[in-house]
Amino acid sequence: MEQPSSLTRAWARRARALPLLLAMTPLGLLALLPAPPAGAGQLLERIVAVVNDDVITLTELEEELERIKRRLRAQGAALPPDTVLRPQLLERMILTRLQLQRAEALGLRVDDEDLDRALRDIAQRNGLSLEAFRRTLEDEGFDFATFREEIRREILLARLHRREVGSRVQVSRAEVERLLAERRSRDQDTEYRLAHILVAVPDAASPEEVAAARRKAEALLERLRRGEDFHELAVAHSDGQQALEGGDLGWRRADELPSPFVEPVRGLEPGQISGLIRSPSGFHIVKLLDKRRSGPRHLVTETRVRHILIRPDALTSDEEARRRLEALRQRILAGEGFAELARRHSQDQPTADAGGDLGWVRPGQLDPAFEAAIRELPPGRPSEPFRTSFGWHLALVEGRRQRDDTEEFLREQVREGLRRRKEEAELEAWLRRLRDEAHVEVRLEETPAEGASHRG
Repeated sequence: MEQPSSLTRAWARRARALPLLLAMTPLGLLALLPAPPAGAGQLLERIVAVVNDDVITLTELEEELERIKRRLRAQGAALPPDTVLRPQLLERMILTRLQLQRAEALGLRVDDEDLDRALRDIAQRNGLSLEAFRRTLEDEGFDFATFREEIRREILLARLHRREVGSRVQVSRAEVERLLAERRSRDQDTEYRLAHILVAVPDAASPEEVAAARRKAEALLERLRRGEDFHELAVAHSDGQQALEGGDLGWRRADELPSPFVEPVRGLEPGQISGLIRSPSGFHIVKLLDKRRSGPRHLVTETRVRHILIRPDALTSDEEARRRLEALRQRILAGEGFAELARRHSQDQPTADAGGDLGWVRPGQLDPAFEAAIRELPPGRPSEPFRTSFGWHLALVEGRRQRDDTEEFLREQVREGLRRRKEEAELEAWLRRLRDEAHVEVRLEETPAEGASHRG
């Protein structure tokens, strides 16, 4: 399979930035927001924590407390007393403030373009346009501008964690393969397609008969190792019931295999042949033809696509870029080759040299706007010009195919699981160091409504 272009790699990096935010339900998203402003009297402002050169006020703490309590109620969880929640919450706010300070010191930021893209993705995951999503929030009494800045902060923290923690976490191929092997050894949903040759031993066979059968089986095994065809030897020499089918036993789960076959078969890769296997019936030689998971398959639709990119700049307006692509589209409809025009006009240089070829791409590899534009595009017909975060495009779908990528999918699941496990441990250690190295003063004194609560 072709390597992804710079366009596909760039979007894949961005798409990994917000896995949790994009999975949120509307209820989870509302819980991100501070509570709508109440009409009751205002709290007397005072400082409850000093964090380096910054402060956290009692108002900020109480607003965050109400948000957390609202989320816990929505989840049906029992509410601890405020005297328990407040110090826990303040400590979390201190850690958040320290992380934001670190991000600022490193020059990390989230521009409006990236923020708008993330908001559109969140809205789409909830089945809404961005405008409809904004109205939904406002109908519930929440300020969209506040929500927008909360999302900006979450993206910024995700980027900080990738830089400070994720960059130090490595998952080796050996670790992935070892965990996969452990899982496969435990599960029973692997199916094996086997062929076998049986050299039978009669009941109550004499030692001489057993030795003769062994010699015949060893001779057949030696012929197979020299490269002779298993199917042909099974038809000619096997005493098994499936001899005329080349010894093919069909697809069977591990728990359906003859017990003497189980351990030898688990050590084989497709195409490999076992040594001699003894059973009460005689001597067997087993060939693993193939193996598969009997559980649900993971199928993806891959699309072979070409594109032409024109980026607006100081000399080329959005409208001018669109007009230039529309003119190229008319030339393609008139019979000119898409690939040749891409070589001459596309500004995505890595793909322009290949006639605009992005190769076979799967969902999630391209900018969502690009994927939306080609999702229903008939093969062989150029798209209308469309806009993505990279600029203006013209696209041509050359084909679609279904591919079973279950093994790759499972391997990626294992890799991501290992990475998350390591990142969580590394993040905890990093946060402890960040807290220990900071100047923090906690001033969580007794509030008018409750007894004293303090956490240093």
